[in-house]
Amino acid sequence: MADDAARAKGVHWVRILIGGFLAEALLILIVIPINMKFGQTPLLWIAPVGSLVTCFLFAWWVGRGISSRYVLHGVLVGVVAMLIYLALTRLQPEPFAYVIAHGLKLLGGAGGGLVADGEVLARAP
Repeated sequence: MADDAARAKGVHWVRILIGGFLAEALLILIVIPINMKFGQTPLLWIAPVGSLVTCFLFAWWVGRGISSRYVLHGVLVGVVAMLIYLALTRLQPEPFAYVIAHGLKLLGGAGGGLVADGEVLARAP
């Protein structure tokens, strides 16, 4: 029992890394065709919204497989997604909308974790 309690309080890094990677990969899969067809301008709106939504979804997914610290896990999903993007772009200057998108990744991740926590609370007896 003590081992289960210790594991529950830990940070599930593998789930976080997978969730952050999948969130950023899905976002990239969404924006590349749009960029190819319409150029950079629509991405200034789509990237922030997509960042929020994809990080929300994958943080919620991560949160459904853990038993505590849901919002922390969600925020870390957003951090991983953000770091992947920054690594891919080699920290090049970016439009202000993309800076906002990074903040929305964190917010979406926190929201996904919060929703996962609420689902767990709703299932509790």
